[in-house]
Amino acid sequence: MKRNRETDELVAETEPRPASGSSVNIAVELRRAIVSGHFAFGEKLPPERELATLYNASRNTVRESLRRLEESSLVSRKMGSGTFVTHKIETGRDDAAGATSPLELIEVRFAVEPHMTRLAVQNAGSRDLSQLESALQRLENTTDDPKRFSRADEAFHLCLAECSRNPLMLWLYRQVNEVRGNTLWFDARNKILTPETIAQYNKEHRKLFNAIRARHVEQAVNIISDHLEHARKHLIGVSSEDR
Repeated sequence: MKRNRETDELVAETEPRPASGSSVNIAVELRRAIVSGHFAFGEKLPPERELATLYNASRNTVRESLRRLEESSLVSRKMGSGTFVTHKIETGRDDAAGATSPLELIEVRFAVEPHMTRLAVQNAGSRDLSQLESALQRLENTTDDPKRFSRADEAFHLCLAECSRNPLMLWLYRQVNEVRGNTLWFDARNKILTPETIAQYNKEHRKLFNAIRARHVEQAVNIISDHLEHARKHLIGVSSEDR
């Protein structure tokens, strides 16, 4: 059986893996992936058959591993739906991530990203631009996978924050990305990020990069503002469907 992208990512995140495919060892590896944040709160684990192939174990062994994780309150298994992460990484701060809706997040991004982009045009050096272009290329390679696109999108916008050369702006945008990882966004993401929408967003990202590289301040600010407005309209559309 071919591994899908999600399973390949899990291999990369959890290597080196123990040679034995026992239920205890599999539970240890999955626990490490969950605690490290590879699988976020509310996210669904790969199906049992894929985990069995990954760890060269029987589905009964995998099922026993998942039972161990459930007993440790790391996951919850729902018959017919799959296994979902219930572990939440403690940050020591108020849980703004869980209390903020996707539309509220967009409002904050409207307040932050246009000026962040302005600073990036003014302050980014050649190395910053090279790193931003690398992040863009990784983003453009995710055309039909909402999860991979979302992660690459977070990395691209964080790199844009780094281009601002403002430490407080970078810290602030890390908090924005933390909120983007909440379960409300997971629910909305899979409805919004169709291949067509991903293609549209990536065209906007490319235009944004070109404007930043050319040092066109107002053009770059207008592009990021339009980009956020498109995201806001897509979120409103999803919210209307759920009513």
